[in-house]
Amino acid sequence: MEWNIAPEAISLVILVIIWVYSRSGSFLPTLKNRIFQWCLLVTFGAMLTNILSTIMIYHSDTVPIWLIWTVTTVYFIMTPLMGMAYFFYAVSILYPEGRGLNRILGLGIIPGAVYSAIVFMNPLTKNIFNITAAGGYVRGRYIVATYIIFYAYCVASIIITVVNYKKTDRKIRRILAAFPVLAFLVIIVQQMYPNIILSGSAATCALLIIYLHIQNKQISLDYLTNLPNRRELLDMLELILKRSAGEPFTLMVVSLREFRLINNTCGQQRGDKFLQEFGRFLCRFGPVGRVYRFSGDEFAILFTHESDEMIIRCVQAVEERMTKPWQLDDYRLDPEVVIGIIRRSDVDSTLENIINAIEYAVSQAKSGKYGTVCHCDKAMLGKLRRRGEIVRILKDKLADQSFEMYYQPIYSVKEGNFQFAESLMRINESPIGPIYPSEFIPIAEETGLIIDITYVILDKVCKFINRLLEKKIPVGSIHVNFSGVQFSQPDLQEKVLGIIRQNKIPASAIKIEFTESTLADSPQTVTEFAAEMGKYGIKMGLDDFGTGYSNFATVISIPFGTIKIDKSIMWASTGNITSAAAIKHIVNTFKALNMKVVAEGVETEEQVMSAIDAGIDQIQGYYYSRPLSEEDMERFLAENNRRATQVNHHPA
Repeated sequence: MEWNIAPEAISLVILVIIWVYSRSGSFLPTLKNRIFQWCLLVTFGAMLTNILSTIMIYHSDTVPIWLIWTVTTVYFIMTPLMGMAYFFYAVSILYPEGRGLNRILGLGIIPGAVYSAIVFMNPLTKNIFNITAAGGYVRGRYIVATYIIFYAYCVASIIITVVNYKKTDRKIRRILAAFPVLAFLVIIVQQMYPNIILSGSAATCALLIIYLHIQNKQISLDYLTNLPNRRELLDMLELILKRSAGEPFTLMVVSLREFRLINNTCGQQRGDKFLQEFGRFLCRFGPVGRVYRFSGDEFAILFTHESDEMIIRCVQAVEERMTKPWQLDDYRLDPEVVIGIIRRSDVDSTLENIINAIEYAVSQAKSGKYGTVCHCDKAMLGKLRRRGEIVRILKDKLADQSFEMYYQPIYSVKEGNFQFAESLMRINESPIGPIYPSEFIPIAEETGLIIDITYVILDKVCKFINRLLEKKIPVGSIHVNFSGVQFSQPDLQEKVLGIIRQNKIPASAIKIEFTESTLADSPQTVTEFAAEMGKYGIKMGLDDFGTGYSNFATVISIPFGTIKIDKSIMWASTGNITSAAAIKHIVNTFKALNMKVVAEGVETEEQVMSAIDAGIDQIQGYYYSRPLSEEDMERFLAENNRRATQVNHHPA
């Protein structure tokens, strides 16, 4: 019989191409990646020895018999091992590393080992094949064992896939079924055309499918910089954490500051080019294969066995390079970077803690508190853990709406009474003790929890207003602070109006207050929101005016109900003729626009007189009252209302 080896030769070329490309893929030394490389090696060996054996048998008159025997023996060993290699690959996908995996692999190797022993004994038994100069190649009586072993592994692959059906992704199931199905189809074709050799073609097709969908290097590489991506870094860290409890590593993240300015100035195409150049620069100093694109403008470098001296040299190289400009076509760029660094020895060994720690280190470096390079040590991680605890407390408080509400009265100078107040959220009791607003408000804003918290606060304020009105206690309006994050919500207007209507309070009893920084960040959004709220009688209040964030023209263009002068301005004007005169002019300007002006942070009688002299309408501060609980605030307002009534009805 003459054999057609053309399909096998073509498949061999395709296999080599897959092999070359897969070698430049993931650097992760996982069992899955190692077995995939073994699959390629075994399949390559089986196909190559099959082709060589066929050619040698044709030329047995010139090729030494011992060489033909050797090559053919290797082929008969490797052909069933293709099935075993694929079975092992399926196992590595379906089972996590551990005792269960080792037991399955141990049992799986037994049939292949027994078969290999039979093949090694074949020169004596001739049970698999025989080759002689006179008779050529002759099949042995037990050659069927080759096919039985091969297809037994294929069946085993299908069985473990079915057993893990529910916990396996549909796409993965289909891919793992590719090799057994293709092998079965090859049997049919081989029976129809016995002279065509196809044993390696099925394996090559299956490996091509696996490479494209599971092992493809594009899955693990960043498309722009061609560096390993964030997912690859996370997988590497997870692998290190699983394999060795004591294996040290240092993770460094280099973050480009204000990178969007480069895109805005030079265009996105040049911005992408800069990221590519910056990535190549880091690769010159970082360990081979351990420089990652962590996010859009951040790069990570993972040091596993490198010395502290190398890490220091890498940091110094980055800092030194950033002191010099970067030339990008006709543009001269001076970007800045910050660096966050963590060591495994300082972090609780979970992937989540490591990522949280490095991101915290970068954020602290950006804050400037620790310079441009921030080593996230145990002390800083203690702050991070506290932050995590506060986040959990905020979530718990939000879930059961158990925030404590306090109110600070606001004195009306002309009326001589208290009908206004500012609502303030407090956390006086928690598993870690009292938490002050200066600590939990920024965290709530960073995490986005402030959005739902504000809606809860607004609802509580509405209920408190109803409580006052039911007891015939006059209330003008209560100020509710809105964070800048709140204005990013597309349904903000509907939510606010919905809460007010649900509580059936006068809309004018709510005054929405926000800071100058919010106005500076979102002037258009705030202006539109203020205009819409004004249609329903809800006034807006500007807090902390004078801190230097907003444009004066923008402030006077918005229909504010009240303007709060920042306490630092009020304190500076007390006893200072020039500052007092400036404050008086500002107050007159706002009052001319029908805005009420509030002085906040007033603590002394001198400050009160200074505020009154400036023409201030309302005064808020410790001079009159500290923030009060709901019960205390109710008593305070009731008592002051009673006094005001007595004064008004006192005979002249």
